Amino acid sequence: MDGIEAARAVVEGHHPDARAAFLGGSVVTGRRTAMSDLDVVVLLHGAPAPYRASLRHDGWPVEMFVHTEATWRSYIERELGRRRSPLLWMCADGLLLLDTDGLGARLAAEARRLAVAGPPPASAEEIEDRRYAITDLLDDLAGSDDQGERLFIATELVRRTGELALAVGGSWNGGGKWLARRLESTAPGLGRRLHHGLHEVLSGRPEPLVTVVDEVLARAGGRLWAGYRRAGTP
Repeated sequence: MDGIEAARAVVEGHHPDARAAFLGGSVVTGRRTAMSDLDVVVLLHGAPAPYRASLRHDGWPVEMFVHTEATWRSYIERELGRRRSPLLWMCADGLLLLDTDGLGARLAAEARRLAVAGPPPASAEEIEDRRYAITDLLDDLAGSDDQGERLFIATELVRRTGELALAVGGSWNGGGKWLARRLESTAPGLGRRLHHGLHEVLSGRPEPLVTVVDEVLARAGGRLWAGYRRAGTP
């Protein structure tokens, strides 16, 4: 059974009364690997939505995201504020498997519009928070001669620097493989340089990573430590 057939069977087997369903992820975007799963978004009239479940069907790993129209919108709104919305992209780029009353077509059009419009800009406070955290990690890296510590400091630096580059570039954020993919379109070559810098740190040469991190920081205002202040929550 191919991925599309399997996804339709999952929807029919678990929610035969679904209003709409989408198949998203690598299976429909040409990036499929041997470990790719089926990302299935299902829209219901009501309960038991919303919920998320992982299962297997006919040899396929399946991630199922079940919503009502109202919870779909509330999740999208919440994720937009973080500039990272897997749900949005599953519907914007995904395949519409089922649409009983036109809801699927409406949500697909809305998702595409929001995806093209791009995320809201990162706030000045968020950029400062990211600069501060990266500066602190750079100080930790400079002060550590423990190989185990350097591994985790450098790995965290790579992730946070990539996220800062996306924020400054006005791009959608991403995690894991999606961080690499977003970086490639927003800051071509940066991922490769961060990868090289990480390897150099593990070989005892932190300078290449520090150089590229400082370049990204410079686009956001440079390092920030002294003078940083945030009010606590009462």
